[in-house]
Amino acid sequence: MKKLLKIVMFLFLLLVLGMTGLLTYVKLALPDVEKSPELKVELTPEKISRGSYLANHVAVCMDCHSTRDFSLFAAPPKKGTEGMGGDRFDETMGFPGVYFAKNITPAGIAGYTDGELYRLITTGVNKKGEAIFPVMPYPYYGKMDPEDVKAIIAYIRTLPPIKSNVPESKSNFPMNFIINTIPQNADPQKTPPKSDKVAYGRHLANMSACIECHTQVDKGQIIKELMYGGGREFQFPDGNVLKSANITPDIETGIGKWTEEEFIKKFKSFGDSAYVSPKVAPGEFNTIMPWTMYAGMTEEDLSAIYAYLRSVPPMKNQVVKFSKAGVK
Repeated sequence: MKKLLKIVMFLFLLLVLGMTGLLTYVKLALPDVEKSPELKVELTPEKISRGSYLANHVAVCMDCHSTRDFSLFAAPPKKGTEGMGGDRFDETMGFPGVYFAKNITPAGIAGYTDGELYRLITTGVNKKGEAIFPVMPYPYYGKMDPEDVKAIIAYIRTLPPIKSNVPESKSNFPMNFIINTIPQNADPQKTPPKSDKVAYGRHLANMSACIECHTQVDKGQIIKELMYGGGREFQFPDGNVLKSANITPDIETGIGKWTEEEFIKKFKSFGDSAYVSPKVAPGEFNTIMPWTMYAGMTEEDLSAIYAYLRSVPPMKNQVVKFSKAGVK
């Protein structure tokens, strides 16, 4: 009996040592990505203009890195807060921790070189070598055209500096270990020719990370088998629950009946010069979809995204988009 107990204790000790070694490796040796490139981005008018278009209307960096006004429909960013950060993402939204968008104005990124910003955007590893949780969808940004990443860097370098105190993000266990395994080296992709509409649309949808909001998640990670099928839950502070739309080409529950013209018009209606985001009373329907930002996308780019979405497998998923607190 004593011999058996010794064997069990020995095996338990081996297990503990093995787990300790593994966790130590994950915590100290990872993330393992390439060093920040030696890079100096020229602040040319062309680059800044391209970066402004991408950061405000395609990759919509300014959506999370500004203060959104949820008293208005689609919560447009408040004037004067562009890039200051502070947006909170926590367990109520399905995240395994509490994460805050950083200040990306010159006041927040002054300590970063262009190469360090490039690595952060495309791999999710900051200048200290620490992994960030992919609330910022860097796995997708890592597939962007390098020239577009540089354009975004050029643009945010020219933002008015705003001083802000953004809390540190914190992952729950075991994500505080898992997070170090997420970053990968960037896999940059040149922008496909616009003549290849589906490929170009896929490239834009990747940059916009449409799949992230329009796919259900498990512990903050998307379920790829359900891509674009909608139904991801987002809880508002008052307890109301928003679910993302099914944007697959399913005829009954998705956008299968939408024409290209209707798709483009839906977006552009929020960018009309006469459009003003209406006030939304507490408890009434609102959305986190940044319609007013995507409205600035060109019709050509919206048309390409439509063509791509029409090419993905249709998924039957009837989504109830909004439920008041306590109602399922």
